[in-house]
Amino acid sequence: MSRTVTVGIDGSRESLAAANWAAEEALRRGIPLKLLHVWSKDEERRTRWVDPATARGWGERTLRITERRLRRRHSGLSVVTAWVPGYPVDALCAAGDASELLVLGSRGLGGLAGFLAGSVSLAVLARLQRPAVLVRAHNVPAPGKPRSAGDVVLGLDVYSPSDEMIEFAFTAAERYGCRLHVLHSWQMPAVYGPDMAGVLPTLLADIGQERQQALDDALAPWTEKYPAVPVFRQCNQGRAAQDLAEASRDARLVVVGRRNRRARIGTHIGAVTHGVLHHCVAPVAVVPHD
Repeated sequence: MSRTVTVGIDGSRESLAAANWAAEEALRRGIPLKLLHVWSKDEERRTRWVDPATARGWGERTLRITERRLRRRHSGLSVVTAWVPGYPVDALCAAGDASELLVLGSRGLGGLAGFLAGSVSLAVLARLQRPAVLVRAHNVPAPGKPRSAGDVVLGLDVYSPSDEMIEFAFTAAERYGCRLHVLHSWQMPAVYGPDMAGVLPTLLADIGQERQQALDDALAPWTEKYPAVPVFRQCNQGRAAQDLAEASRDARLVVVGRRNRRARIGTHIGAVTHGVLHHCVAPVAVVPHD
């Protein structure tokens, strides 16, 4: 793995927003930014009959323009560029797995708040072995203005907490100098007996207390490792994707996980992560884990 932040560039407004976000992230990490343009003649009708030399000229021009913009906006940024022929998913996965972080642009949902993660983005996230961040165009501040303040929000499953996710979130909060907001949502078990009316309040209180204790236990070693990071714990009854989308309104970054799956068939992005990708308004980091 090379210590770079890699961002996919295609000249779109979304990819330029991702490039700006990635440039700031690379500066914070003190590592180079890699701009990657992937060309596939079979992906779009307009490029199907374009010869490779012409396509390379278009791609390298896009990379040069983007590099100049980023250097003007981010002083001291180290930038490398790459034009790669091939299928976008394969090329982005290879580049992402060789990088410290992969950043992709994502379209908005029109009049609704949230992401529209395209087929390429979803396919890359399903296969990638390294963390990736999806960025919307509105997530990037105007030139001269710092990235908006806010918490790093971590969605955590307290009964199978991922060390990779937790470390990524704590490290990000430490890097940004902000608070870490850890959110665990739980739902009432479907069946607890024929007559719930009399015991429901007590049962809800007991479950809430049990989940809160599990959350505290999961975070205990990490708060010791990162004592300078303030942590806000939120444990409530609700739906995880919906609660994370709500928390993203004031967030700097939302961190979710994706369990690595070896099977070739079936879903590779869980329901919560899929929902977060489509409805969060903040940049979303997806951290793969076993």
